[in-house]
Amino acid sequence: MGLILRGLAAAMKGALGAVFPPQCLSCGEGVAADGALCPACWREAEFIGASACARCGVPVPGDAPQSEDEAAALVCDDCLMRDRPWRHGRAALVYGGTGRALVLALKHGDRPDLAPPLGRWLAAAAAPLVRPGMLVVPVPLHPRRMLRRKYNQAALLAAQVARTHGLTHRPALLQRTRHTEMQDHRGVADRFANVAGALRVAPRHTAAVLGRAVLLVDDVMASGATAAAAAEALIAAGSGPVSVAVLARAQRKDRPSAGDDPE
Repeated sequence: MGLILRGLAAAMKGALGAVFPPQCLSCGEGVAADGALCPACWREAEFIGASACARCGVPVPGDAPQSEDEAAALVCDDCLMRDRPWRHGRAALVYGGTGRALVLALKHGDRPDLAPPLGRWLAAAAAPLVRPGMLVVPVPLHPRRMLRRKYNQAALLAAQVARTHGLTHRPALLQRTRHTEMQDHRGVADRFANVAGALRVAPRHTAAVLGRAVLLVDDVMASGATAAAAAEALIAAGSGPVSVAVLARAQRKDRPSAGDDPE
């Protein structure tokens, strides 16, 4: 019976593939397999390799580290100048080109179907951060923004990361205590002030977070203001060490413009 069911599933998948051939995640051009990018979009996608800041995931110049100690010593200028309340960070893509297009499609383009493949990319990038018993927690949306978007893109990504690594996903652990204005057009100091104190651990989840390592997930990081506010809220509630995983990391030259609202 199992062989028959698998055969039927394969036949149905083949039939659907004939009717709905695989499309590029970004532009919709035909590709060889589901969840892939076409050659043009692939060229415009900058995946972040091993040579990245250990704190925030931004690419850093130089050769790839040859050991865990070398990797831990890679720290960007921003993280040297600004204390981060989280321990380690990773990102899958640079926020620019195809990376930017995919983030904006997931976030503002009503494309929740992008979350599973993009979440798998993020899960691969976050693999060095994963520890047994870790909680996977997305950055939350305020109810007002959730009503407009209909879904929290960070929670969709976090669900895939948790599924891939066999971790517990806690999508409601963090909550917004107030609505915050859009972050675009703001300087770094204003971004931090805008989200200061705007997140907390939901009272009904305080026991669940005590002493537990947390993997905080978001779609994109620019200044790190939102991640810092979330990490501070987790630590204040008694969590263990917090690490951060984001789908895309903005570089200084690619800091988001009007309408991007990355944080």
